[in-house]
Amino acid sequence: MNQACMNQACMDEAANFDVLVVGGGPVGLASGIALAERGVNTALVAPRLPYADNRTTALLGDSVAFMEQFGVWSRCAGKAEALRVMRLVDDTGRLIRAPEVRFECSEIGLDVFGYNIANADLSSALEQRSDEISSLTRIDDQAEAVDTEDASPGGAVTIRLRRGDNVRARLVVAADGKNSLCRTAAGIALTHRDLHQTALTFNIGLSRPHQNVSTEFHTPQGPCVFVPLPGNRASVVWVTSSSEAERLRVLDDGALAEMAEHRCHSIFGRISIDPGRHLFPLVIEQPRQFATRRVALVGEAAHVLPPIGAQGLNMGFRDAMDIARIAGDAVAAGEDPGGAQALARYDRARRGDVTSRTWTIDLANRSLLSDWLPAQSARAAGLHLLQSVGPLRRLAMREGLAPSWRRRQAI
Repeated sequence: MNQACMNQACMDEAANFDVLVVGGGPVGLASGIALAERGVNTALVAPRLPYADNRTTALLGDSVAFMEQFGVWSRCAGKAEALRVMRLVDDTGRLIRAPEVRFECSEIGLDVFGYNIANADLSSALEQRSDEISSLTRIDDQAEAVDTEDASPGGAVTIRLRRGDNVRARLVVAADGKNSLCRTAAGIALTHRDLHQTALTFNIGLSRPHQNVSTEFHTPQGPCVFVPLPGNRASVVWVTSSSEAERLRVLDDGALAEMAEHRCHSIFGRISIDPGRHLFPLVIEQPRQFATRRVALVGEAAHVLPPIGAQGLNMGFRDAMDIARIAGDAVAAGEDPGGAQALARYDRARRGDVTSRTWTIDLANRSLLSDWLPAQSARAAGLHLLQSVGPLRRLAMREGLAPSWRRRQAI
């Protein structure tokens, strides 16, 4: 059953599932597709809404393989741009500065690190694929309340939809974002830290080719990264102080183009500004648990990070891979996919990945912002080692794509 349940009779007939995925962003869609393809009786609860902004995502190796495996990548590959070189440029102007670091995919035997794609195009491809999977039920409604009281063995979670219907499942996959209703209902506490920085995102046209090079300029207020897009364009994620980000946002196109050209030292020649600018205040958030009371967290319900190193959505897809594998294995073995053992396996699978990435990104950001000379010296020395020591650089590239210690099991 793939069509949305539009009447009470249909809902009564389909009220119970193995897994309910709540949330229709890229991670929610990917989770629903992967679970259904594993033979899990799955429903996806989310209204179909147009993607709200023009952000892009650099999808790295495992994420692209994940999309290929489930027939998604072929629908959007032509709208993505290959990323072959990553440059880190110290543009702080400080006395102690790091050397430029250049990562090339060919050095670790790859044709590409990944691809940069508009989130709207990625979501559209995921939506199309989800509509083709007969074992994935689409419920085009919004979760209004989540009841996890029946979390005992043999129990289920009940979700009340906005139109008043109830649906039940042995496991709920919370893909409902950083203000997750499901996480709150499960009683999962959250650590939160405001970074007092804001990311301004917008897209630009270039008068010189980007040559598939992503360039990240490090400034005293945060990184500013120019990531290639098709058609000699690029996406910009400019992290700075909140007041400066707002000042940049309200500039006219000509003034913002001039500021962007100055920030990238005119390496792209003349720049033109595409429509659409968005501000995103930066925080770090991580839950105390990744799963409990028949609720498993994925995507921004499970981790919110600064946009450094293209880790956010790629970690979200690893969440989807792991929950599909663990729940799929449980169902295939006749076990409870929302039981304590399955949830403990998921928590262990995600904790090391999320914690290590969060720590690394936070440390990189803190070292960039620090005015303390020993911290600046340590940062410069670390980047110097990355640039000059080949084995260390190659290790950093491989770890940046995916953690080597993570168990790699096909979904």
